[in-house]
Amino acid sequence: MEELVTAESAVAVGDPAPSLLSLCLDAVAARLTRDSAGLGAGRTGWPGGCGGGALGGCAEEGGGEADDDHLGPEQVAEVLPWELLHRLASRLPPAALESLHHAAHARCCSSADTTATGLGGQDDHKRGIKRSRCEDFNTAWQSLFKLRWPFGVKPGHDSVVTVDWQQQYWERHLQECLDEATESALLPSFSGGIGELSVSAKSMNSIYRCEDISQQHSRLKYQSSRFGCYARCLRLQGVLCTAETYDLLQHCKLERLMFIRIIAEPEVNGVCLLLSCHAETLLSLEFIHCQLYPAVMDKICVAVLQKGSQSHGIERLRIISSRICEARPLNTSVGLLNFLSSAKNNNLQKDDVVDLHKILIKLPNLRDLDISCNPIMDEGIRSLIPFISWAIEKENPLLRLNVENCDLSSIGVSKLLECLTSVKQPLDVLSLADNPLGSSVATALAKFLGSHVRDLNVEDIDLGTIGFQKLEEALPMEVALSHINISKNRGGIRAAYFVSRLILQAPNLVSVNAAANILPPESLEVICNALKQRTCNLDRVDLTGNFHLSETIFPAFLEFKKHGKPILVLPSNLGTYAPYDDDP
Repeated sequence: MEELVTAESAVAVGDPAPSLLSLCLDAVAARLTRDSAGLGAGRTGWPGGCGGGALGGCAEEGGGEADDDHLGPEQVAEVLPWELLHRLASRLPPAALESLHHAAHARCCSSADTTATGLGGQDDHKRGIKRSRCEDFNTAWQSLFKLRWPFGVKPGHDSVVTVDWQQQYWERHLQECLDEATESALLPSFSGGIGELSVSAKSMNSIYRCEDISQQHSRLKYQSSRFGCYARCLRLQGVLCTAETYDLLQHCKLERLMFIRIIAEPEVNGVCLLLSCHAETLLSLEFIHCQLYPAVMDKICVAVLQKGSQSHGIERLRIISSRICEARPLNTSVGLLNFLSSAKNNNLQKDDVVDLHKILIKLPNLRDLDISCNPIMDEGIRSLIPFISWAIEKENPLLRLNVENCDLSSIGVSKLLECLTSVKQPLDVLSLADNPLGSSVATALAKFLGSHVRDLNVEDIDLGTIGFQKLEEALPMEVALSHINISKNRGGIRAAYFVSRLILQAPNLVSVNAAANILPPESLEVICNALKQRTCNLDRVDLTGNFHLSETIFPAFLEFKKHGKPILVLPSNLGTYAPYDDDP
């Protein structure tokens, strides 16, 4: 240690003299930095990263004698107290910090295991302290990330608690390495393996801070093997979609993949290899400037299926500026259609609806369209209205439409209802639930009720008392409804008046769900007065979640039964429920 201090530390004349501790930490940092770049004698492997000690090449390529005075990260992590480890961490480049981080983590886990075994559950607090101290390296990683990419910090990345900066650093580093490899592989003169390409001196200096770096360390194959396990999101050009890249990235736990310019068959095969490898973890898939003809899409949709299952885990699929259909009509990918039908939340945005329209128009027998939980907004629904209008009028018409939770407003929905009301062929089932429509949609909704729709779901659309009053006043004299869900709309007494009017003017009505509408006690009498005049096919009016109602308030409700059961269903026990509250 004294030799290192003498050799490695120089103090400028006139500067304050550094402390002995500072000199020692600088010396240790210098040794760890050299060794992490493969310049330490006798080194055959480094802890940390994806390969652990199994990775070779950390010694100089000629080998060398073992260094009897070797100082490795394991020894440093073992002998230094946590406070000094954190001070040392701030002096290290990323590659050296990676090794120290893992060595410290091993010490942390070992200490926790020893404590758990020796002291039982009484020392959980101490174990928590040790673990939190170990995780404080996140601050050092954040500093390194901002140093290398000062403008690359994403919004919301200010909290070190929620962001794993170590993972973010190495993912970004690996992406830069892959981008450099893409540039080299696109050159006409390129030949050989992608994994043997050298990473640029700028990137290597960023993580090693050494001028002389072993040749093996600078190869893409080494960088992918050591740091690939941190990658969760990668962007790949078609030229990199090969079997060799599949080998390089097989240790990644990819959740998002973006493919650019996938055109030739070898590139498609490489994409399918990557998708099959990561099908268990993959959540998001994006294609940009690709030729995804039906046969290609069929292969891709098979590749994303999880092992032993006919379903996939993809939550987000985006196809941008790409061909997905051939010129011949009705020729689209069966695999894509099955893919879209096997998962409800594809995270379609308003800009994606145009492409969706092109696919749907090729489905002449489509009877059920469910695009729920996709934030398509008013612009998206307006783009779909021409298709919906056509689909309802065709020989095998669309019968059921579900647009729940699509971030729609009363403006977009009013346009949709106007379309549905004007066509000759009625829609059987419509669900607009969980969209913040408000009372202004009520007039268009009442008019639509005269279109012979059979099943309507308007749960939680913020109708309120004004909306229900408008519905009641504008309700057609005869309504074809069989089932309606108006729950969670805070309608109060006006909801009760609407239900009573509906009972009288909908002879085919079978069920009404008016739960959680803050109905006052007098609502029971209002609804029962309507039941005295007509019950017809009605067998259930759900009033649960309205906690001002009870059997004792108006016992006469028990007179109205269907198949031996009460038609009105009230909250069963006031003491076991909390009032419904839709205020976020």
